[in-house]
Amino acid sequence: MGFMSTIDPVILPLISAEQRKQARSVGLTFVVLGIVAAFVLGNRPGDAGFKLVDSYIFVIPAQPFARILALVLIALGAAQLLKGFGKWTNVVLSISAATFVISFLAWAASGGSFSFTGMLQDTVTRSVPIILGAIAGILCERSGIINIAIEGQLLGSAFAGAVAGSLLGPWIGIVAAMAMGVGLSSILAVFSIRYRVDQVIVGFAINFFALGLTSFLAARVLTDHPDYNILSPLRPIALPLLSNIPVIGVVLFTQTLFVYFAYLAVAVATWSLYHTKWGLRTRAIGEYPKAAGTLGVDVIKLRYRNVLLAGAVAGVGGAWWPIGMVGRFDQNITNGRGFIALAAVIFGRWNPVGALSAALVFGLAEAIQLKMSNLDTGIPSEFLLMAPYLVTLVVVAGFVGRSRGPKAAGQPYDAQ
Repeated sequence: MGFMSTIDPVILPLISAEQRKQARSVGLTFVVLGIVAAFVLGNRPGDAGFKLVDSYIFVIPAQPFARILALVLIALGAAQLLKGFGKWTNVVLSISAATFVISFLAWAASGGSFSFTGMLQDTVTRSVPIILGAIAGILCERSGIINIAIEGQLLGSAFAGAVAGSLLGPWIGIVAAMAMGVGLSSILAVFSIRYRVDQVIVGFAINFFALGLTSFLAARVLTDHPDYNILSPLRPIALPLLSNIPVIGVVLFTQTLFVYFAYLAVAVATWSLYHTKWGLRTRAIGEYPKAAGTLGVDVIKLRYRNVLLAGAVAGVGGAWWPIGMVGRFDQNITNGRGFIALAAVIFGRWNPVGALSAALVFGLAEAIQLKMSNLDTGIPSEFLLMAPYLVTLVVVAGFVGRSRGPKAAGQPYDAQ
């Protein structure tokens, strides 16, 4: 009891001070965004049209609407800055972020209109490789292996899927992409687990290797043999009954198999990690591998299996580009999405559902960037291309705080 009474007064104030500092930073951020929304986004006259369904466009006056939302945003930010919202903080932050996004869309669409449903559909579609990359990262890091190589796994799998899909069909292309993901993951596993090389260094080496190899092969092989790099992407599949629901049916239930697989992967990973013996052992070797080994868990074998499984999942994510989206492979087609997936792992706090939420945020940023490029906003196209990465930077630096991953992640395991 004496020991606890000595420690508690020291630790608890430090924790509360850190939480207060983070709450103030977040509140200040939203106040600033509210001011920007009031004086910049609320300074453009005209009506904004949001197309919800084929036959209906919701029209609002852009200027007063943006200013009202700006005041709401400032009020929420000020309340968070002064006293916080306690257990409702995440809900309020989500409302605040949505408020700023809607005011920005009203400003961008003033004097015109765009499909709001189409933007949401793009959000879901473009979040697929980020979701699957994040699941791959979670499987590795929950096992104690830091997976910086998500970018390389996605890129290598995209190349393999494009070539195999062009020659043998899309389904063989997906299998080839998974095989490439497993192959690159095996490099990570062998060097990290057997030879105990620094896992971050191995991950970056795989990224550079995949980028260099695919760029070389694309320039030397695919350029000379264009028939190796052309295929028809999978068509969306409308689920019976569910696809007839207004708005939601188009957004969620009229998608390709990649989208359905991504959400199935989230559900299976969540259930498996928290409700099965495999999940218990996986979390154990990521937190206390020596204790798990003492209890009879084969830490080395389980780490190998999980890293290879993560590679297969990342392989499906890489196949999304040539087989589920554009129908070909281009140099550096992933364009940093693997690193965004890594940010989704951290933002989601190593939880598949949290990573899904983060991936949708990043997918929304990319969908907005695509919509803005078709509207006369006056924003340079180069800045619009930066949008997903700016969102990544803000989320990781400002809203995640000091997230703590599995304790043994990055630490070599010695069975002796």
